[in-house]
Amino acid sequence: QVQLVESGGGLVQAGGSLRLSCTASGSIVSGNSIAWYRQPIGKQREFVARIGRYDGANYADSVINRFTISRDNAKEVVFLQMSSLKPEDTGVYYCNVPRSTNWNQALRSWGQGTQVTVSS
Repeated sequence: QVQLVESGGGLVQAGGSLRLSCTASGSIVSGNSIAWYRQPIGKQREFVARIGRYDGANYADSVINRFTISRDNAKEVVFLQMSSLKPEDTGVYYCNVPRSTNWNQALRSWGQGTQVTVSS
């Protein structure tokens, strides 16, 4: 099964910014709603943000007004612009196709993810 590929993570100080990218072969990105998830060390993976194929964006309460999800269907890419980063944003970030009835669940196999580390 074709996986989605995440990139753009890194080490940043608290208050800083990063932009993550999510791509895949074919039309997986342009043809679906796409969500970002993250998994802190020792914790379960959690929903971060979602962008619909035709409608708007949705966010976890913890990232509202700090993160922005967007998409460029022509380039088959979804972005997650993260600003005002906090140490608690640290984790491995993944993108996937969310289940329409429960965004906490994803439909495709997970990729490698991209590590985001926010230092205090």
